[in-house]
Amino acid sequence: MTDLLLIDDDQELCDLLVSWLSQEGFQATARHDGESARAYLAGHQPAAVVLDVMLPDGSGLELLKQLRTDHPDLPVLMLSARGEPLDRIIGLELGADDYVAKPCDPRELTARLRAILRRAQPVAAPNQLTNGDLSYSPARGIATLGEQEVALTLSEGRILEALLAQPGEPVGKQALAQAALGRKLTLYDRSLDMHVSNLRRKLGPHADGRPRIVALRSRGYLYAP
Repeated sequence: MTDLLLIDDDQELCDLLVSWLSQEGFQATARHDGESARAYLAGHQPAAVVLDVMLPDGSGLELLKQLRTDHPDLPVLMLSARGEPLDRIIGLELGADDYVAKPCDPRELTARLRAILRRAQPVAAPNQLTNGDLSYSPARGIATLGEQEVALTLSEGRILEALLAQPGEPVGKQALAQAALGRKLTLYDRSLDMHVSNLRRKLGPHADGRPRIVALRSRGYLYAP
């Protein structure tokens, strides 16, 4: 069974989700505060984490920042109470792979988790994609700018891989969403744009000041060679 870690102070919700997920082929463990979650992660490596924004001993967003430092490749799905836009935006900026609004439908949560886990599975991919001073290793999830390594989240890496596969040619947003999120974008869904924004910030511009990733209205994004 696939191991998951739920981090949420709502014990009743956790009990419901643990029961539901077990029926869906997952082995879910619940922790109800940041301290116990950190202790668990020190000795275990779950396949994915479901993390609530609000925790009794601090912000789930602060815990997400630490996860991205200590476990950069660990898929993280955020739970945002009432789907607050600011929580979602900040969570994506900090490297969450996706989000679900609370109260959540267990079926939607399961579908999002499966999409994240599918993207985390190793697939046949080139050992290295290179364009100018940028190289990207899909297997390692590491981009290299000159001599400097840049760690990317799962979603950022999939976006970069898709763009570098056809430099100078636009890739549609829905195609990038399938690669990065494992799902189609819904109306007013800015999650893909946030991942691209994070990727741009990490990579910076070309040496001559030109942007590496260009947005094309109604056409998607391209990597400028």
